[in-house]
Amino acid sequence: MQSVTIVGSGFAALTAVQKLRAAAPDIEITLVAPTPEFSYLPSTIWIPSGLRQPADLLIPLERFFKRQQVNYFQGSATGLKDGGRTLLTDNGELSNDGLIICSGGRFIKKLPGIEHAITPCEGIPAAVKIRDRLKAMQGGTIAIGFSGNPKEPSAMRGGPMFEFLFCIDRQLRQEGRRDNFKLIFFSPAAEPGKRLGPNAVKGLLAEMKHRNIETHLGYKPKRFSETSVVTEGGEFAADMILFMPGMTGNLWFDNSDLPRSEGGLILANQNCRVTRMECVYVAGDSGSFPGPDWMPKQAHMANLQAEVAAANLLAELKGDTPVKTFKTELICIIDSQTSGILVARTQNFSLVLSEMRLFHWLKRLYEWRYLRKYR
Repeated sequence: MQSVTIVGSGFAALTAVQKLRAAAPDIEITLVAPTPEFSYLPSTIWIPSGLRQPADLLIPLERFFKRQQVNYFQGSATGLKDGGRTLLTDNGELSNDGLIICSGGRFIKKLPGIEHAITPCEGIPAAVKIRDRLKAMQGGTIAIGFSGNPKEPSAMRGGPMFEFLFCIDRQLRQEGRRDNFKLIFFSPAAEPGKRLGPNAVKGLLAEMKHRNIETHLGYKPKRFSETSVVTEGGEFAADMILFMPGMTGNLWFDNSDLPRSEGGLILANQNCRVTRMECVYVAGDSGSFPGPDWMPKQAHMANLQAEVAAANLLAELKGDTPVKTFKTELICIIDSQTSGILVARTQNFSLVLSEMRLFHWLKRLYEWRYLRKYR
């Protein structure tokens, strides 16, 4: 019986499990992760307001593993050897006939004082920290921003920061406290959100102006303190800082022969096959893929890549040539707790639909449908 090892338990990993099992009922699948849980990060934007509780978004996977006949291996990857045929973990070694790496990315935390900032996409605990800090504040300045990896244009997460910005603004208004707070959005990009499309940039900046959110754009951050943000364009006070740095590869990649991009991610082709390695694939934030500079690092893109990785790995295991390629597609709803802006972009078109309550409810419906598979 052939065996496939999957590293990770996020969007890409769980999609890979389902696609492998559907196409190959007899293959042995082993998933490696520190805990048998799935964190639904897109909805952490609703934790500060109480619209979601942490338990709503942390899904135990034991039942899913049982249904999919998956062997769960508790551990964290620490390296690779034998050309990818042996995965090293902090709980022992695992051999495989095929490997799919879905272990996500690592945030670049090199800025001095970055310990004073909260990085929302680090998970549910970060969103809880935002909730608790916000609840304790009587007023002050909240600074929200993001940056990227200059050596890896796709390795950034800007969308969630717009959502935290707008959701916090809406929450404070609903609580009758907005007049006690100043909100400042900062970014080294002069046109933040440009990857979403030119119309999206105009819409986002117009929305900030409408909500009386100040901006500090076009200047690289230099350092943070407990009470301020310092950029190349000056310094401004901040009582709470939310900041999303750019991403790079996991530390365990260093203990392997995995080919790396200049920005530290795993080099792969349009088939999600890792360059110069047999039966080794990557999907989601861990990979550096060919495509336009606006290619997103988001759940939808990770799912598309995982589908291709699973199909091509099975083909290669059968001795066939991997031929499936993934679509480059950006689809998101930038939510503001009671309404949202729909953004879609492909190679051929770009679409932005104005803020509507309908889009907020569509985002909640998608969450419900998606999590049904794992509960």
